[in-house]
Amino acid sequence: MDYCLGAGDGTASMWTAAPDVDIDGDGVLDGVGVDLDDDGLSDDALVDLDDDGLADHAVLDFADPAAAWFTDDGSGSWALAAAAPGTGSPLRWYSLDGVEHSGGPLVDFDADGVAHDRLLDSDGDGLADRVIAEDKSVGYVDVDGDGRMDLKLVDADGDGAADDAAAL
Repeated sequence: MDYCLGAGDGTASMWTAAPDVDIDGDGVLDGVGVDLDDDGLSDDALVDLDDDGLADHAVLDFADPAAAWFTDDGSGSWALAAAAPGTGSPLRWYSLDGVEHSGGPLVDFDADGVAHDRLLDSDGDGLADRVIAEDKSVGYVDVDGDGRMDLKLVDADGDGAADDAAAL
């Protein structure tokens, strides 16, 4: 798995390491144990949950039930909370029928029976404001901040850009 870490002075280094921890409990090693919070323990992890060979999640104190999860927002920084910041509590989110849930970072948002939709909290309030399907073909956005998804984005041709948008 490849991952990039900054030194705090604007420089960054790329690293490659074999996964050595199982973060999601499925018996497959999917993360690299590191010390991200500088507490002297390798109890944090960089994780590749989409199996593309690149770290896409950072987890602080992964063995703790209150672990804090963060995901890369695409810029190379761990900017988007995948758990309520500072608490490790699961994100709150509303399904398409308006029912409130908690969980994540992977949930069954589209009600297809498979928990493969990724919750994101871009403003750090503990309430999901984005949802991205595992294959990244569909995304949902809460544009007004009320916790309910207002917009569905579809990438029909797989180029990483939305081809269609529809109000929900």
